[in-house]
Amino acid sequence: MERFLDFVLRQLIEFPDELVIIREDAPKKTIFRLQMRKSDIGKVVGKFGQTISAIRNLLDAAASKHGGRATVEIIEEDGRNAPA
Repeated sequence: MERFLDFVLRQLIEFPDELVIIREDAPKKTIFRLQMRKSDIGKVVGKFGQTISAIRNLLDAAASKHGGRATVEIIEEDGRNAPA
C-alpha cells in the first residue's frame, strides 16, 4: 500500500523529492500521514476533495482485502521544514 501511495503522489505533485510519508500502524488500521510543500497540497486534495477521496478509497479497499483499514492524512507545514 505504501509503495502504491508513494507512486501515485509523486506523479501528482510538483516537488516529489520533498514528499514524506509517515506510516503509523495500529491494530487493524494503518494511517499514512503526508508532508509536502504547501503548494502541492492542492494538487493532492483536488477539486472538491475528489482526488484525496479517491486515494483514500483505493487504500482502504486494498487494506480491507487484508482484514484492516487504511486512511490518509495531510500534515500542513507551518513554515518549518518537514523532517526527513
